[in-house]
Amino acid sequence: MTIETASRSEPAGYTAFIADLKHRVRTTQFRAVRAANTQVLRLYWSVGRDILDRQKNEGWGAKVVDQISADMRREFPGQQGWSRRSLLYMRKVAEAWPAESEFVQQPVAQLPWGHVTILLAKLRTREDRDWYAAQAVENGWSRASLEFEIKMDLKSRLGSAPSNFSTTLEASDSDLAQQVVKDSYVFEHLDPGKQIAERDREQALMDRIQATLLELGRGMAFVGRQFRIEVGGDEFFVDLLFFHVTQLRYVVVELKVGKFQPAHMGQIGTYVAMIDGEVRDPAIHARTVGILLCTERNGATLDYALASTASPVAVALYEGLTPKERAELPDPEELEAIIGEEIRAHEPPVTALPEPGPA
Repeated sequence: MTIETASRSEPAGYTAFIADLKHRVRTTQFRAVRAANTQVLRLYWSVGRDILDRQKNEGWGAKVVDQISADMRREFPGQQGWSRRSLLYMRKVAEAWPAESEFVQQPVAQLPWGHVTILLAKLRTREDRDWYAAQAVENGWSRASLEFEIKMDLKSRLGSAPSNFSTTLEASDSDLAQQVVKDSYVFEHLDPGKQIAERDREQALMDRIQATLLELGRGMAFVGRQFRIEVGGDEFFVDLLFFHVTQLRYVVVELKVGKFQPAHMGQIGTYVAMIDGEVRDPAIHARTVGILLCTERNGATLDYALASTASPVAVALYEGLTPKERAELPDPEELEAIIGEEIRAHEPPVTALPEPGPA
């Protein structure tokens, strides 16, 4: 049996046109969802503001929140978000950002409501809430990721690792390079209770490369493990080599089990210099930097060691999570359910554009 395939003739430029049209439709749908989310947050802020003002100025008691919850649930039986707990969070939003303009102009207004409740429950200052909200927007964190980074105190860890960048790099490049490095890294897939060799820890990081890259930070791309360099007929192998796609620089990562030793600095400093000289394209790439990961360090010894090398190097701590700590994180099924609940409650999907009216 012969199957004839009908072919259609397309005018010149049609393929590019339809691809662009599909992109514009998807972009419009995404913007509509984001706009709908912002309107929901504006509503929640205004409800919280009204409750605060009436409790302060008209003597409304604490029990009025229960009454509001009951009345709104009766009026909108299929709509989530009117529980007593949610109303208290609305009031807390208005307390945290007293003016509507302050609230809607901050990154927090770009986040789903579930993220906002995490910021309110886990953080105590406006500065911290705004900082984590900005990071969540920039990095596209899920609610679980936001909670994890708060728990691991990312704000104090980011950019604060001891380094010699200020003396080995130009001032502007030094500031950029410092942003790549955390003071300490938490790899949830490493078990701190197991005393395993460095090579095995490397393998554990590679087995969960996506989680490793997320912890290393935004913009990191994996280049290779035991990356081979040949210099003068001799072979050398870098533990882990990454490339920062925003800063256009190679990042050498050496992993050590135990306390930092000054001898480690000679090794990683040499590897950084080799990547800089043999792999980097000076016309395109920024200077290569190194991150030495260890489980302990001595500040006094470290200062001398950093001063001893001309290669840009930072020394950071790393740790894993115990099985108990990992068990406290949501599993993929739970995370999927959380995200689905947020989407259904606060970000109804836009499946079609409205029909245009008559011209």
